[in-house]
Amino acid sequence: MLLSGGLDSSTVLAMAQDEGWECHALSFSYGQRHSVELDAARRVAAAAGVTDHVIAEIDLRIFGGSALTADIDVPKHEDVDELGEEIPITYVPARNTVFLAYAVAYAEVLEADAIWLGVNALDYSGYPDCRPEYVEAFERMANLATKRAVEGRPLSLRTPLIDITKAETVRRGLALGVDYSLTRSCYDPDSHGAACGHCDSCLLRLRAFEENGRADPAPYRPSATPA
Repeated sequence: MLLSGGLDSSTVLAMAQDEGWECHALSFSYGQRHSVELDAARRVAAAAGVTDHVIAEIDLRIFGGSALTADIDVPKHEDVDELGEEIPITYVPARNTVFLAYAVAYAEVLEADAIWLGVNALDYSGYPDCRPEYVEAFERMANLATKRAVEGRPLSLRTPLIDITKAETVRRGLALGVDYSLTRSCYDPDSHGAACGHCDSCLLRLRAFEENGRADPAPYRPSATPA
């Protein structure tokens, strides 16, 4: 289970457990400016009873190229409708490919049958490594490159959120009892972990809760006026 501590991955964890899977969690400290998500991942894993939670340390700041790993301002907007369709500067080059490579290695050691991840291609993101064709291609590659697959035990990539809206993700999570107050999604939180309310991730998250008639239980800065 790739667990970022955000809304999507926390929902996927609940979905996998609901299906009866024994879950092991993998998170990454990769030099991200929103490192408060790691504390959230720890909280979510603990609340879900996941005792095997690995946090891998890598440093994508050596490459930069993203507002999450370099000294580049995180874009802010007043409304979710302002978000465009271009690939945003919050895209971290090859991040999912790097993360999944680690996940494949960990899965082999665990003799796990599946890797679960919370990518989504329907809501705005513009991220090329969240598309179904990318997931399918990586799964094929993983099963060409691993001992277990060569021996007849292929590994599957499970992406239950890939073609549903963020609002539907929240709806399913609430039905499964996910405590979203434990999660964090903001790309530019303050030093206390309070969300900005205006980055792409905040706006999409806020709209998802609004469409479910719920208030987002995550903390926001007093100065934030989420749309």
